[in-house]
Amino acid sequence: MSPQREDFFKKELVEELRRVEALVRQEPSIEKKIYYFSAAYGITNRTFRYSFSKEVLIADLLLNGIYNMMVERLNLVKGGNCTVSIDPMIFEIICDGLRDLADGFESGTGIFEALQTITAAAYSMTGPGNYLREKGDLKL
Repeated sequence: MSPQREDFFKKELVEELRRVEALVRQEPSIEKKIYYFSAAYGITNRTFRYSFSKEVLIADLLLNGIYNMMVERLNLVKGGNCTVSIDPMIFEIICDGLRDLADGFESGTGIFEALQTITAAAYSMTGPGNYLREKGDLKL
């Protein structure tokens, strides 16, 4: 693949991740925050199909799984199960992780820490994750 093509897709990936971060950060509705977050794995999926990278593939798989965790919690809350509430502060941490993810892709310095941040924050919305957070073992 030509370097120009790789640069184009990397630029698109970074711009879209930054857009997703801004949309999630600005949106007051938890439901819409999750909806906007889905664009993060949307762009990673499109990117690795046109400019394959193992890092982008890993990001895609994690972001997709994270989205599914968030949707599951939202559906439980909407269904009346409020044992684990969705703390809006978690989305600030997720947004920080999205920013760092975009920075990592842009600079080539790595994405592992950003993915750890996003994954841990989203995991804290699950029953086991919330329990670990309440115990003090999962620190955000």
